[in-house]
Amino acid sequence: MTLENKKNIFIELGTFLSQFSEAGNHQKEGVSANAVFFDSFVDLIALSQSHNGWYTPEQVYYAVNSWAKALSKENLDKWLSTYDFTTVKPKKIALILAGNIPLVGFHDFLSVLISGHDVIVKTSSNDQHLLPFLAKYLIHIAPEFESKITFSEGKLENFDAVIATGSNNTARYFEYYFKDKPSIIRKSRNSVAVLNGKETKEQLIALGEDIFRYFGLGCRNVSKLFVPKDYSFDAFFEAMFEYQDIIKYEKYANNYDYNKAVFLMSNFKLLDNGFLTIKEDSSHASPISSVFYEYYENLEDVEKKLTAEAEQIQCIVSNNLIKNSVEFGQTQQPKLWDYADNTDTISFLLIT
Repeated sequence: MTLENKKNIFIELGTFLSQFSEAGNHQKEGVSANAVFFDSFVDLIALSQSHNGWYTPEQVYYAVNSWAKALSKENLDKWLSTYDFTTVKPKKIALILAGNIPLVGFHDFLSVLISGHDVIVKTSSNDQHLLPFLAKYLIHIAPEFESKITFSEGKLENFDAVIATGSNNTARYFEYYFKDKPSIIRKSRNSVAVLNGKETKEQLIALGEDIFRYFGLGCRNVSKLFVPKDYSFDAFFEAMFEYQDIIKYEKYANNYDYNKAVFLMSNFKLLDNGFLTIKEDSSHASPISSVFYEYYENLEDVEKKLTAEAEQIQCIVSNNLIKNSVEFGQTQQPKLWDYADNTDTISFLLIT
């Protein structure tokens, strides 16, 4: 298949995904293989929460909609235009995927196939159904993919390179186990927001999206705030009130109750609004239902700290206070060219 052929296939997948929304699923005329896959995908989304309690229909639909928007001709052309695929020699690339948020490994899956390689996928036990379904759809509309896509339930074998995502602990295992293979090994990261007290209510509400989307389980979720000395959290909590319904989800509520109890038993000083606790802490990785904060005296100190701790941080949210920061509400809408851990996956695949 040529690069253009592959792009067109993924554009078709994007069109298929564009039919599904929390507001309603509506078949569009002319979409490939709807008769075979439309109803089955509706059923799969409905069942996702039974497979993983965090995969509520709202969160799965959000992930599906995000990929529907990303897989456009304009986006694929812009993403791939700077690479030279003419010298690629197809190899077998193993993917070890995380399962913290729906379809979290799709970008790696897409990158391997669009580069011309074969993919061997080991899914997370927390996300074993969505990606295999989309792979079946791709194979149905493009049978050439059948020989290029493999899902492995056992030990990974017969591969030339690997992309593995996990915790800091599993990353050490991956680095040892795959030391003789070209690899990208991703560790735990978190995202932060830098505030100066001049944010509008709309911006703070959008920040809530960065905090609460996927219940805060993603590496792009904001788990830490940097705020100026004497910052008042009143406006922040007022904006967060928009997300109060999150406490109605049992798994989130259980985490809120547990983590709040742990903090209180440790005599930590907390601010609490009934569904979110915030705690002063120098680390970045806050538990579910909690956000850490740290005071600063000047932005230069914040920039130095963020630069020194860059390997712990996925993205930075601010109102242009920090260079290359993300706008409020946009952390869970990365572009195809926004690579996890700032590691260019396509470049890795082209030289592997």
